Amino acid sequence: MLDKLKQAFWKALTPDLIAETVAAPAPGLVSAQVLAALGGVDNLKSQQRVALTRVRVHLQDPNKLDAVALKAAGVAGVMVLA
Repeated sequence: MLDKLKQAFWKALTPDLIAETVAAPAPGLVSAQVLAALGGVDNLKSQQRVALTRVRVHLQDPNKLDAVALKAAGVAGVMVLA
């Protein structure tokens, strides 16, 4: 229930940034290697482009995140929020 409340709060603040449903990443937004390191498309709960060089993702299962594979795919940095 808290997740729904948080989502409603952020959607009210930033309606153009919070999507109603998770869509497949746009081609070129996230490479296949990065998607695999994130645990696959099915592991994405939400995603949004934050800046030209940053993408924010919310994962279904954070344990599927492979930080080493992300580095190998060229991701300069990863910030994990609890």
